[in-house]
Amino acid sequence: MRRILYLTGTRADFGLMRSTLERIDAHPELELGLLVTGMHLDVHYGDTLREVEASGLPIVARVPVRLRSDDGAAMARAIATELLGAVETLEAFRPDLLLLLGDRGEMLAGAIAALHLNISIVHLHGGERSGTVDEPVRHAISKLAHYHFTATTGARERLLRMGEREANVFVTGAPGLDGLSEVEVPPRETLLGEAGFDPARPVALVVFHPVVQQADEAAEQMQALLSGLSVIPGLQALLLMPNADAGGEAIRAVIASAEGAFRVVNHLPREQFCHWLARADVMVGNSSSGVIEAASFDTPVVNVGDRQQGRERSANLVDVAVDNAAIAAAVDGALARGRHPVSNVYGDGHAGERIVELLTTLPLTPELLLKCNVY
Repeated sequence: MRRILYLTGTRADFGLMRSTLERIDAHPELELGLLVTGMHLDVHYGDTLREVEASGLPIVARVPVRLRSDDGAAMARAIATELLGAVETLEAFRPDLLLLLGDRGEMLAGAIAALHLNISIVHLHGGERSGTVDEPVRHAISKLAHYHFTATTGARERLLRMGEREANVFVTGAPGLDGLSEVEVPPRETLLGEAGFDPARPVALVVFHPVVQQADEAAEQMQALLSGLSVIPGLQALLLMPNADAGGEAIRAVIASAEGAFRVVNHLPREQFCHWLARADVMVGNSSSGVIEAASFDTPVVNVGDRQQGRERSANLVDVAVDNAAIAAAVDGALARGRHPVSNVYGDGHAGERIVELLTTLPLTPELLLKCNVY
């Protein structure tokens, strides 16, 4: 039996991976453990540890970190704490594979720890491009990883150009798309009515995270977004609080002051978030969910600023600068166009099946750990 450790640090990565993790946990040839850290363990960010616990998936370690700061130093210190916690967890659990998703600091900490403990690493969503600190962190994790499960063919090709071995890079699709077609979405009238919105008026789902290199501008950027939305006649908006990156507290302060037809929530559980993604007339902000998952619901997306710069896009998304007039025009145009059928470039909703098959069959030889670029 192979032992798999998955490291989770945010509501986002756990929601994307939950379906796949449940498949791993149910497989007779795999044993799953979760290392829970980061935003999960701080009530300030929604106390999402409760969702991980409620899933029934086995938690083998909890690594709390200090996150409530608005600078990059706090992020770096959190990585240091997570590195120490990852080393202790890996030594105690001794997995055959460490499974990591995406581009956050806690994933980098896990990769560094596993590399030095001779534990093979599988990286999901490598080979993609984006703005902010995520771009170099994602590629750093890829260079430490031994196997890659990519969401797109383009991502696979970029990893090969980075010197990764062709035989170790597999296109599985994005695991966050799994199960979306089976989500039971409440009627629009019910969902909007429960939130105090008028179902006859348009509603935007707004998720805007800080760009670390632009942390000093975070409050101004969030204010520009809200100003752009406020001039659209009849528009209502559900605002989600941002992640814990530098600049996040400044964004939270601006959101907390929002008035009028804006409603603010700290966190939405994954299923509820999907309900809003399916029923909102437009998604606005810079979340990866707008780039990856929204297309599966044919939801129009207005992507604001640089945070998702370089990512592959489906036809439902338009990009706009952080400028209130440009944001207003883009949202107004998206509302006018409405929903249209979209082919999601990130997969077909069956990534979990492919991932589990690979986890059970990929060779784990001593030679795998002797990683060297092929160029």
